[in-house]
Amino acid sequence: MTHAYSDITFTPAVRAMQSVMGSRTAYARFDQAERRDDRLGARESAFITARDGFYQATVSETGWPYVQFRGGPAGFLKVLDDRTIGYADFRGNRQYISAGNAMANDRISLILMDYANRARLKIIGRVRLVAPDDDPELMATLEVPDYRARVERGVVISIEGFDWNCPQHITRRFTEAEVAKLTASLREELVQLKAVAAQAGDSLR
Repeated sequence: MTHAYSDITFTPAVRAMQSVMGSRTAYARFDQAERRDDRLGARESAFITARDGFYQATVSETGWPYVQFRGGPAGFLKVLDDRTIGYADFRGNRQYISAGNAMANDRISLILMDYANRARLKIIGRVRLVAPDDDPELMATLEVPDYRARVERGVVISIEGFDWNCPQHITRRFTEAEVAKLTASLREELVQLKAVAAQAGDSLR
């Protein structure tokens, strides 16, 4: 965990609960850290750009959180620099809850999952919506040319903090592509066995 992340998320109420539950001492060291560590490194950047989806939370004017899954081809969430990430916002069901929330409250939180490797990265930051005509150069960076979806806006997130969560309780799940990669050698072996069986059958005729 980075000091930047704990400084924001460990509110007085959170610290009080940690004290009650006996974990305050273990986390107190983050309060004393001199470095904020709020800049993405190579590990974070590689993890972010490999994802094909993430969970995103925004907050309404009335204080209610709204959590949404954002998906696309792997790499659609882009690292713009070591403090900024962004993505092209594709047209969906046109409820615009996340977009509307962002207009009133720029706080945002993301959870990025790698179920196959039981890894989880949490990001908190400030979000900015960009209309396509307002910054064509940025939109060109965010768009995914081979993905057939209408882009309505750009979403740019200035990172305030991030945290690698522990793998405990993450159930392993695999995408079709991951399953195909894991079973490639088995499928190749099956093709070879079928060929051998076919030749043996022919020799018995």
